[in-house]
Amino acid sequence: MASHVQDPTEPGGDLAPAGPPFLGRIASWLAAAGTLWIFALMALIVADVLGRNFFDSPITGVAEIAARSVVAIVFLQIAAAVLAGRMTQADFLVIFLGYYSPGLVRVLETLFALVGAVVFAAIVWASWPDTADAWRTGEFFGVQGLFTIPTLPFRVINVVGASLACVAYLVVALQVARSPGSRHLPPKGTS
Repeated sequence: MASHVQDPTEPGGDLAPAGPPFLGRIASWLAAAGTLWIFALMALIVADVLGRNFFDSPITGVAEIAARSVVAIVFLQIAAAVLAGRMTQADFLVIFLGYYSPGLVRVLETLFALVGAVVFAAIVWASWPDTADAWRTGEFFGVQGLFTIPTLPFRVINVVGASLACVAYLVVALQVARSPGSRHLPPKGTS
């Protein structure tokens, strides 16, 4: 059974993933890497719990790895979420306003995307000096002599992920500003 795909230019139509295809591919690859990282992290945590409870032999460094991994995974997956229009937001006001002024909704969605771009640009700006310092000094985290891991890979992932999210939000802002429809309004004739 074939499903009907709504025209993205119709009001309420699903917008296609934003941006040039190469940007979407990069975001998808990073999101896939984040997903694989989740599975590896789950396996590590399960192995640590089993080792701790059944063999009285925990895996050293799991807490440190998990703490840094959660943030890195988010930054790996955020650009794909932005491009797919899956960022969490309260859209009840947008839907309400859409019945009276679809143009205002488009302006609000464009503004939301631009604010997202500014936020991620600020994250890149704030994170870059620490990333450069980690490169120069060989910074690590953990307990020296017990377990240490370099911070540079995690800091680079944060900067790259935030940079890509910033670009993704700019692309989405441009797409929404040019589109006659909205991501949040139901198609005309439905309630």
